[in-house]
Amino acid sequence: EMESYRELILENIDYDILLERNPYDKDLLDGYVELMLEICCSTRESVRICGQEVLTEVVKSRFLKLNSEHIGYVMDSLKSNTAKIGNIKAYTLAALYNAPVTMGQYYTSLVSHDMAHGLLDG
Repeated sequence: EMESYRELILENIDYDILLERNPYDKDLLDGYVELMLEICCSTRESVRICGQEVLTEVVKSRFLKLNSEHIGYVMDSLKSNTAKIGNIKAYTLAALYNAPVTMGQYYTSLVSHDMAHGLLDG
């Protein structure tokens, strides 16, 4: 079961392409895959995300829908974060879980910021 999920996750996120584009981030990518795999194979009923218990099946479903854009967004977010993170596993879990919801807003705000500061033409 674990290997089936690993293959599915690697395929869904285009792991080989991500690794080709981010050769120095192999450990980071592998960490994301392992964390997603841990949840997909978990027998626990729920997972704590952002202080709330979320059904493991819900988290698993969302993780299995992640693609390379979501993973790239999480990588960008973690790299641009300057605050000290106390529990990196919980933070990464939340970032992966929330990626489909927050990715569009994040990039829209970056574009708005750049346009407001004359870095992009509208």
